[in-house]
Amino acid sequence: MHTVVVGTSGTTASDVLAVARGGARVELSEETLAALAAAREIVDALAAKPEPVYGVSTGFGALATRHISQELRARLQRNIVRSHAAGMGAPVEREVVRALMFLRLKTVCSGHTGVRPEVARTMAEVLNAGITPVVHEYGSLGCSGDLAPLSHCALTLMGEGEAEGPDGVVRPAAELLAAHGIAPVELREKEGLALLNGTDGMLGMLLMALADLDTLYKSADVTAALSLEALLGTDKVLAPELHAIRPHPGQAASAANMLAVLKGSGLTGHHQDDAPRVQDAYSVRCAPQVAGAGRDTLAHARLVAERELASAVDNPVVLPDGRVESNGNFHGAPVGYVLDFLAVAAADLASIAERRTDRLLDKNRSHGLPPFLADDPGVDSGLMIAQYTQAALVSELKRLAVPASVDSIPSSAMQEDHVSMGWSAARKLRTAVDNLTRVIAIEMYAATRAVELREGLTPAPATRAVLDAVREAGVGGPGPDRFLAPDLAAADAFVRGGHLVAAVETVTGPLR
Repeated sequence: MHTVVVGTSGTTASDVLAVARGGARVELSEETLAALAAAREIVDALAAKPEPVYGVSTGFGALATRHISQELRARLQRNIVRSHAAGMGAPVEREVVRALMFLRLKTVCSGHTGVRPEVARTMAEVLNAGITPVVHEYGSLGCSGDLAPLSHCALTLMGEGEAEGPDGVVRPAAELLAAHGIAPVELREKEGLALLNGTDGMLGMLLMALADLDTLYKSADVTAALSLEALLGTDKVLAPELHAIRPHPGQAASAANMLAVLKGSGLTGHHQDDAPRVQDAYSVRCAPQVAGAGRDTLAHARLVAERELASAVDNPVVLPDGRVESNGNFHGAPVGYVLDFLAVAAADLASIAERRTDRLLDKNRSHGLPPFLADDPGVDSGLMIAQYTQAALVSELKRLAVPASVDSIPSSAMQEDHVSMGWSAARKLRTAVDNLTRVIAIEMYAATRAVELREGLTPAPATRAVLDAVREAGVGGPGPDRFLAPDLAAADAFVRGGHLVAAVETVTGPLR
């Protein structure tokens, strides 16, 4: 099994995905253990002094003015975890919780949090045992980080609350820890706070969305090319020299992908045959511009994610010169913004894909295809309602594109009077990515059927590879009406699993 070694200087997106989705084991480097011990010595020295230090010998948030005596500090750390584990709603996905836990461990291991080495070791042991704390949908305002979600994870480390075992069964956390030989941690000064104060949930969801959207944008380039081909459009608009004079890198990449898919097609270039037209509709002709803008948004979001991965997000933090200082680095605005940007881009990509699908089904605009791609129009309805489903998904995506990060609701007696709502932005982006996958799958389903209905014309080799692969995957082709939901589910699984891109790449090589 793949192993991820956690050092003191951040981690990579691929490491997060390996732990969250691939179940990779986690190990702590010797350098990390030494850094943890050194930072803990600083915290212990401050804890022994009579002067109050925030997070070490004081209360938290609006209660930070109270100095906490030594005999109450262990209780204080337990209490902050228990009281902050106040989430509600459905449990979030296992991969989200594993990403959340791993990213918090990454920050703990930076040496800037003052957490003891044994706490970090326990975090790694819980991950390696496949124990997943039950984290609820609601409870984070994205400032001071993802407090409630992280608190539910910290509660598991203490042997309290509930968690899901590697078998998927939810049990008391104490029972699961004991079954795997893991001793619950007894938190000391600052440790409870250090386990809660981060943007780890929203960052984990951003990283997974970036990975999924990378595949979906390539998939959308493929389906746009298939639709262009089925509509007998022209590929001249994809020429590199046209995109070079408007040098957005995402646009150039999308155009290049479409051109690669269409290479050798016998369907393109017929736009002036029976019903001459000077230009294809915007949804076809401007596909690279729209998908390209989304790709450039992805690139910006990836840059923000890389910076966040290199960060140590906690408050207060232990600095190399021995100071323990309060800060505002836990605010989720940088991550919240890009999560919202990606939801906007996903909605627009879905919108243009739906317009191409509708064009394929409309006999007045499809240049010779049967109405709704039906076998016997009137007797058969073809893909009429598949487009309804796609339209409903697009409408939902538009609602999900309303930004969460422009909202703020004061909390903690007005001490935390401006919050990021980054967790909410991340949750709705996950739904948006899920729905975008379905929208692209429906366009693929319609476009492949339409290409097959163009009798006497030879599709591109890459298109032929897609047709063979989708039929082998159980996605049905043209014919009389049948129960359509299983076909759409198979198309969704085909796109979701990356098989559409993989089929094309057997002919074109890697897409951009």
